[in-house]
Amino acid sequence: MNTPLNIGARLFALAAALLFTAPTLAQDAYPSRPIKIIVPFSAGGGNDIVARLIGEEIRKALGQAVTVENQPGASTMIGTRSVIKSPPNGYTLLVADGAMAINPLLFKDMDYDWDRDLAPITLLVRVPNVLTVHAELPIRNMQELVAYAKTHDIAYSSSGTGNANHLSGELINKLAGTKINHIPYKGVAPQLADVAAGHVAMTFASIGASLPFIRGGKARPIAVSSTTRVSILPDVPTVAETPMFAGFDISNYFGFFAPANLPEPIMKKLNETVTKALMTPEISSKLKLMGFEPSPMSPEGFRAFIRTEAKRYERTVIEAKVKLENVQ
Repeated sequence: MNTPLNIGARLFALAAALLFTAPTLAQDAYPSRPIKIIVPFSAGGGNDIVARLIGEEIRKALGQAVTVENQPGASTMIGTRSVIKSPPNGYTLLVADGAMAINPLLFKDMDYDWDRDLAPITLLVRVPNVLTVHAELPIRNMQELVAYAKTHDIAYSSSGTGNANHLSGELINKLAGTKINHIPYKGVAPQLADVAAGHVAMTFASIGASLPFIRGGKARPIAVSSTTRVSILPDVPTVAETPMFAGFDISNYFGFFAPANLPEPIMKKLNETVTKALMTPEISSKLKLMGFEPSPMSPEGFRAFIRTEAKRYERTVIEAKVKLENVQ
């Protein structure tokens, strides 16, 4: 019988259950607090630009603040380790580049394995690099670069040992028989600034990061690293168009990661949010104007992509004869 006393007891029990369940439900809602994206380069580079653009889209879509924290150094390994050591709860994320696939080929004593310790969320953009030289050098094409390098002691900068910028320079040396010295930096901003200032002769870097220096007349573009020309720099030939560099193709990419064991619902939400943002006309055109090609994938597809890239880079490392003692 439902006496007033029994009904009251039931209502009290229901209210108590709802009271204790509410905090749990609130904790389960993602995101319920600010999100941090780690960029393993200094501010101002292509990786940093894309991270901040995507971070803003995540903020708008999910309603939480998103901060970008730059942790450069050790060929992206400092920032990557920081994310790996973070809880897999979706509040510490990583935007990294092709060094993810290259580092294991060069650093045999690495203390982490990206395939085991990270959860790939999606590929963000494919990134052809552009080879620029100091604007006052008498170098306007690859043939003139080779001739100048064989009669002058010059150097090229990169945004860190072992990445696509570095491998591009080493492959130039191998194919052309030059001995252009490698100077690694902690990010693309200082790497490009020293070319613009004339402290370093040349560099490979993302088109997005290089454009301000090109448009300001501080750096001259002479070639792009992809197999086809880039729409934003239509008059700049590919490296491969010069016969001695036939087949040259070292393009970079930026991808989105979380610590391993990220819960599936959070993985799905982040993948869907970023994919939708990359495909909007506004974001897509912004990226293309910087020389980036939006290329979202499923988490499984992105993992397979990195594994394939690692095999491709391995051939380049072997061909360019890049060894561990050259990159420490």
